[in-house]
Amino acid sequence: MFRNLIAAAALAASPSLLAAQEFGTDADADYAALLWDVMEQSNLVGDNPILSTPYDGGPPHGMMLETFYTKATINGHTGDLIVKRNYGPEGVEAEAILADPAKHLGALTVMFQREAGYDADNADWFWVKYLPDGSLDKNPAGMQLAGRVAKGAEQGCIACHSGVEDYVFTSDHLDTAMKSE
Repeated sequence: MFRNLIAAAALAASPSLLAAQEFGTDADADYAALLWDVMEQSNLVGDNPILSTPYDGGPPHGMMLETFYTKATINGHTGDLIVKRNYGPEGVEAEAILADPAKHLGALTVMFQREAGYDADNADWFWVKYLPDGSLDKNPAGMQLAGRVAKGAEQGCIACHSGVEDYVFTSDHLDTAMKSE
């Protein structure tokens, strides 16, 4: 009981610590819905999406992946957008995915670089994991996977991506895509 009081006092005294643990809020879900709409209008998600040749993937994303790099505008802010389609199950091949993408799509993991100050500690990236129908996936605790997903945690989106300078593992693709627009 005493430890719980100390922990509660520490959280009250440190709003940034509390904020670091929050994601999946109603505001995050609303923003994720706006992002989904923009991606749908760009044919990155939904019915008849743009397709590319899937490539080998692995945990935590999927056994085969497609990744798209572009820009998007939400509420007047234009930022970098990375959409990764995560396919499975293990052993699925590119030909099978191209023949019936919806059958093999497990999830979509997305990074959108929001306005300066959104999350300066993590290059202002907004993270989200959607199920194929556009609803938000949830972690085992039932939290929606949108916003500053797992900020401050030892595992999760931010922890993994913070291991590279710009939070993007394939920044050479991002640089090429951004320069062509």
